[in-house]
Amino acid sequence: MRIHVLADSDTRWKWGAGLAVGLAPGSEVHAHMLRGRSTPTARQLAEVGITPASITEATLAGFAAAPELDGADLIILGTVGGATHAALHALARRFAGAPRRPVLMTGYVGVVYEKMADGLLLRAGADIVLANSPFDRRRFTEVYEPLGIPVSCIVQTALPFLDQRPYDANRTHATHPYTVCFAVQPSVPADRNGRLYLLRRAISHARLRPGRDVLVKLRSKPGEATTHVEAFHYQVLAEQLEEPLPPNLHFVYGNMSETLDRTDLLVTVSSTAALESMHRGMPTAILSDLGVREVHGNHYFTGSGCVTDWTAIDEGDAPLADESWTADQGIRAVNPYGELRHRIEQLRGSALPPISPYYTADSAPEYVGALLRRRGLNPDGSPGAAAAVRRPSGPMRRTSRRVLKVAYQFGVQRVAPKIQQWGGV
Repeated sequence: MRIHVLADSDTRWKWGAGLAVGLAPGSEVHAHMLRGRSTPTARQLAEVGITPASITEATLAGFAAAPELDGADLIILGTVGGATHAALHALARRFAGAPRRPVLMTGYVGVVYEKMADGLLLRAGADIVLANSPFDRRRFTEVYEPLGIPVSCIVQTALPFLDQRPYDANRTHATHPYTVCFAVQPSVPADRNGRLYLLRRAISHARLRPGRDVLVKLRSKPGEATTHVEAFHYQVLAEQLEEPLPPNLHFVYGNMSETLDRTDLLVTVSSTAALESMHRGMPTAILSDLGVREVHGNHYFTGSGCVTDWTAIDEGDAPLADESWTADQGIRAVNPYGELRHRIEQLRGSALPPISPYYTADSAPEYVGALLRRRGLNPDGSPGAAAAVRRPSGPMRRTSRRVLKVAYQFGVQRVAPKIQQWGGV
């Protein structure tokens, strides 16, 4: 199968590429990085550990015009809701009247805890909208069905990065100490005081428990972009502290699954890393220190049995997730790709209907017009003035260079011409 993945960040590339590999092992996977604020760096892409057959960087209009999409069997849209909706309009125009077109699939890279209706309607029009759990499937159906959107597009699967080795609660700590991993998030909490508080509590825990290793797992290095803006980087905050850090506290980067291989207790506010640790059967602590609030996303975990605080963790609390709750959240799912494979086979074996995004220039002219203009498209999905191919300068030029660097790391031969075609180096 020839699968093309459009991604606008390292997290969404990890999700889209992981889906492609898990869904159809041995498939030909092509990466398209959407040019923007969170375009991944070489380090971020390399950490994912999935080597694409080709990798390009493009505007949304450039991606929709890529000639290789004619031979695609499946396109995975790993982008934010607005970009996904714009891509649906651009691809609808691209494949209008075509004798065949690829199956379009999209979904969410983690926990859906905010703007659910908005995000779902922006994704409506794709052939497949993935639900990561029975819980999500019920919620998505409740949004689509009353609005007349075919619920057959909702297909249940599981997050692709949950398929990892189980945690061994009886493993010996003779060669390495008990390890607590604080998985940080770029924008939760968003304020400096909240982030400084959590950092100080991690430092305090390391001092109170000198026999433990305390890892602060960072999403990105200072200056790197992620899906969400990180205004106050934990490592920078630590450098601003007057007191020295305890020797058993470490800042770490890299693949989350590799970090979990050495972890005994995962601590976070609401990171999807919690789903990974719960999937392994690992003790997981969802912090309530800053409140259980929708803005923090930790309200999603209230039924898990894992909501706790740093004081309880200091005293030895290491909660395990409730099994009935994890089952409803798609954790430890059996054969998570079975339904998805069947649905793709059905779609590929039939004549696909025209791509029909939920919002149109007639039904929501102001919303759709502004959304498409911001992404360089006209209301009919055609390239707008801002989408014209040009030789970039400044940050955009550096972005193209770092994608080219990744291409050489991967040994991909077809990338440089494509980057030049879409306005790169």
